[in-house]
Amino acid sequence: MDVKDQFRRWNKKDSGVGEMSKMISASILSADFSCLGEEIKKAETAGVDWLHIDVMDGVFVPNISIGLPVIDSMRKVTKLFFDVHLMIVEPERYISYFRQAGANLITVHFESTKDVKVAIAEVKKSGAKVGVSLKPETPFEEIEPLLQELDLVLFMGVEPGFGGQRFNPNVITKIKTARAVIDKRGLKTLIEVDGGVNEETIPNLSKAGVDVFVAGSYIFSNPKGVAYAISKLRDLI
Repeated sequence: MDVKDQFRRWNKKDSGVGEMSKMISASILSADFSCLGEEIKKAETAGVDWLHIDVMDGVFVPNISIGLPVIDSMRKVTKLFFDVHLMIVEPERYISYFRQAGANLITVHFESTKDVKVAIAEVKKSGAKVGVSLKPETPFEEIEPLLQELDLVLFMGVEPGFGGQRFNPNVITKIKTARAVIDKRGLKTLIEVDGGVNEETIPNLSKAGVDVFVAGSYIFSNPKGVAYAISKLRDLI
């Protein structure tokens, strides 16, 4: 069973959405936190594959979001796959705690730690899937030697920290390069993109080789509703 299938086992609707080769991860950063449980259920009912959970410390990025207690509470209301994106300094110090709170995949930023290999090892030790994320200006080549250790590479389409930004088109080139390298080496590493994903950008991202699409504002702030947004994105990939 390849890593995509292993990931899909966490999907509650394994016989439906889980059969698709490309997945949508709904970013709760854009959800209404006054009724977060209801927002999660809307996304789950609409058939989203994963929940993307941004953890920000106000140091690595100029924003503060949520922490361990919120993730632990979320885990009690859903069985969806938790795609936890750590935008914090020295993430290796907290890996085990996020795993205990319910993270299925833990992604650390290449730029947030003095030794990304240590952080990767900590994620593997915890039993979670492991991802490494790159800011828009960080070259893909920085992590190319590590690909065989990774379940996922996350390309930021915007500067991390705030939702609702416009996608940086220069990131497409990095995605295409990564897709070619992963395929040539016969690796199962997934490619995820986060930031600026909407109905305008997702077709080109899909063609470039993205496997997992993180969308927040487009899903949770869509005037036509969460179900419409997820269905529209799925049609376009």
